[in-house]
Amino acid sequence: MKPHRTNSAQGSFLLPDLASQLDPRQALYCLAMAIDWKSFEDAFGPLYSAEGRPALPIRRMVGLLMLKHLQNLSDDRVVDFWSLSPYAQFFCGEREMQWGLPCEASELVHFRNRIGPDGAEKIFASTIELHGEKAKEKEVVVDTTTQEKNITYPTDTKLAAKIVRGGVKLAKKNGVTLRQSFERTVSKLLAAQRGRRHKNGAQRARKASRRLKTIAWRVVRQLDKGLDANAGDRRWLEVAKRVLKQKKGDSQKVYSLHEPEVYCLSKGKEHKKYEFGAKASLVVGKTHGVILGAYSLPENDYDGHTLDRALKQVERIARYRPEVAIADRGYRGKSRCGETEIVTPKPPKKGATNYEKRKARQRFRRRAAIEPRIGHLKSDFRLGRNFLKGQIGDAINLLLAAAASNLSLWMRQVLLRLVSAHRIFQKKWQDGPYPLPA
Repeated sequence: MKPHRTNSAQGSFLLPDLASQLDPRQALYCLAMAIDWKSFEDAFGPLYSAEGRPALPIRRMVGLLMLKHLQNLSDDRVVDFWSLSPYAQFFCGEREMQWGLPCEASELVHFRNRIGPDGAEKIFASTIELHGEKAKEKEVVVDTTTQEKNITYPTDTKLAAKIVRGGVKLAKKNGVTLRQSFERTVSKLLAAQRGRRHKNGAQRARKASRRLKTIAWRVVRQLDKGLDANAGDRRWLEVAKRVLKQKKGDSQKVYSLHEPEVYCLSKGKEHKKYEFGAKASLVVGKTHGVILGAYSLPENDYDGHTLDRALKQVERIARYRPEVAIADRGYRGKSRCGETEIVTPKPPKKGATNYEKRKARQRFRRRAAIEPRIGHLKSDFRLGRNFLKGQIGDAINLLLAAAASNLSLWMRQVLLRLVSAHRIFQKKWQDGPYPLPA
């Protein structure tokens, strides 16, 4: 059933009002007053049925998603944080202090699935509107990064062992009788992998890997004969067959049984040679630093080929087209993308003046500022490890992380304005006719 709309004018004579108790100068309080919550109710209201049990308020669910990424919390922890913080409750639309939990943590999963990437894009667009016209800069900075998935480092041996153990569970679930469960055998074969890097244990480890793959094929063949045409189980079986058939040099490899869309990225990092997840393209304003675009790529495309889609997303969300996009050498090969000029570092022209060289150096030094911004997205706003399911989860997590970054930037600007206003007032008071006592 459709959720009830929150009525800001209605209060209770039994409980004190949160708005009158809290500090209106607090950044989260100011943010709650600045966001257009009605636009979310208008956008997400049609996604609910007109019958059934009344749903939770839309403002509460959207507010919890924002707080989750602002505070870098999991679904379980953000629900607890809401019950402990009166500012979080006021941010989510409550008028009086509540003692219970706002919802079950699983409700956030259902709400993300309900709104999808389009709904997350709506939340992200509202954070750009908070910054006003100054966010729509003529020059933007573009870069890509890796949004790592919550999977273990993939090896053929590890995947084969997961296929055996997962296949045994699947057989028990569907009533298929296997000739052997291989529980003790798999444990012994995995223990043999510990000596792979030692000269005395390398041959034994390779032999155990071949044996483990043979056992995995045996389990898959028995399941293939005994399983019914169940779509979910058959899908898992097809993924398992792909894993066992693939070789070292193959393309489009499967690196995880529960996340088969994950691909391998090599970004040239000294400390981390390979990353497994999805590539994310970010567009950031050059001067004010507002994130204007956050696009999750379904495939590991060349950076220059992602620029057109990233700029189209900016045009769709921010409703304008940047004139200049400054990028690194990974985007070389294109000088224009539609109406946008693409600028990449290159040797100066033969007749360039010292002024032109200095301006070009300053422009590309400013481009490098996107790198720490990406680092903060990963360390502070949950982009470093994505726990959401599938490619839809990649897009939602990226958009909400970018939205949280824009909200954090707006809150810092509010605090700076409050501090500067306080200092001006303090200076005027000291210089006035009634100086403060020493």
